[in-house]
Amino acid sequence: MAIRFVLCIAAALGATAAQAQKLPAPSRDVFRCEINGNVSYSDSPCLGAKKVDVEPTRGLDASSGRVQTGADVRKERFHEEFAEAFRPATGKDAKQLKVDAKRLGLPPSAQRQCRQLDEDIPTMQERERHASRDALPLVQQLLLEMRQRFIQLGC
Repeated sequence: MAIRFVLCIAAALGATAAQAQKLPAPSRDVFRCEINGNVSYSDSPCLGAKKVDVEPTRGLDASSGRVQTGADVRKERFHEEFAEAFRPATGKDAKQLKVDAKRLGLPPSAQRQCRQLDEDIPTMQERERHASRDALPLVQQLLLEMRQRFIQLGC
């Protein structure tokens, strides 16, 4: 009976670990959505969403008085230093190189679409800021479709 219980727990943990490995990487894109006066924040865009600029913290220093950083932050700093060292040759910073590396596995057609969306989304965001009341719904719908396509492609 005890062995069966242990095997069930092990199987459940294995299944959970397998599912966790299939999850996509967390998004650093956050959208502020307001629907019927209710504000929510999500990694999925909504109609009329405002993109919120977020940057995760890099360790907790204040409570202990000493620097405490995890392996993920150390790895990220290493990549930033590496990118900065090669910036004269590549012309790109760490974030740009990370995007390039992520897109390397995409089919060429998806890579082209991602590059086009890199240009089109900021242009559409600017249009949204300056759109008239009559044009705003159409601009917001187009922007939503672009953002959804960006996520769908894995850009």
